[in-house]
Amino acid sequence: MRIEVDKLGKSVRLAGEEESGDTLHILADVSFTVNPGETVAVVGSSGSGKSTLLGLLAGLDVPSTGRVRVDGEDLFALDEDGRAALRGRCMGFVFQSFQLLPGLTALENVMLPLELAGVADAAAVAREHLASVGLADRLGHRPDQLSGGEQQRVALARAFAVSPRILLADEPTGNLDAGTGGQIIDLMFELNRRQGASLVIVTHDPALAARCGRQLRLEAGRLTP
Repeated sequence: MRIEVDKLGKSVRLAGEEESGDTLHILADVSFTVNPGETVAVVGSSGSGKSTLLGLLAGLDVPSTGRVRVDGEDLFALDEDGRAALRGRCMGFVFQSFQLLPGLTALENVMLPLELAGVADAAAVAREHLASVGLADRLGHRPDQLSGGEQQRVALARAFAVSPRILLADEPTGNLDAGTGGQIIDLMFELNRRQGASLVIVTHDPALAARCGRQLRLEAGRLTP
């Protein structure tokens, strides 16, 4: 799935600065394309706008300027429900903090997006994906009964279970030690290879960035050459 980002910008009015009109420019004039199946790392220092950019690519936030096209469809020509429907059809997400529902088991966490998508045998599909990340024996465990690495494996299984055409990942190894992070990196790229999804990964991890086919560097909200 092709993503086209055209002159994307995001600015916010600073709190308490209504009279002066001071504005914080988080992103400015960001343009790039992600081709189907491509792996792209978004790198840069803290505060450079990386996570804001990822939120805009997902349609979770609205830009101040510019547009994002997903397979030719203007993401921000859609209303909030339309953007949510598009996310459900073609996007998967992996977060630094895992974002698992604490009251659900590993199996139930992976089943949830499948059930929302109307998949007939959600439990069987969820079991298959948990087995693919090495958690066939942890189906009934809740997040607080799993290690950080196991929780991120559940998050990967959940993301890939819906066969996304785009996977957006925000610091997926940020809360993991180097050894566990390396295993998650290997697993993410293996799942990408099998399913052919485009990967866009925000990361401070040089090992993860080096595995991607291309790196985009943000500095103060702008792409650098």
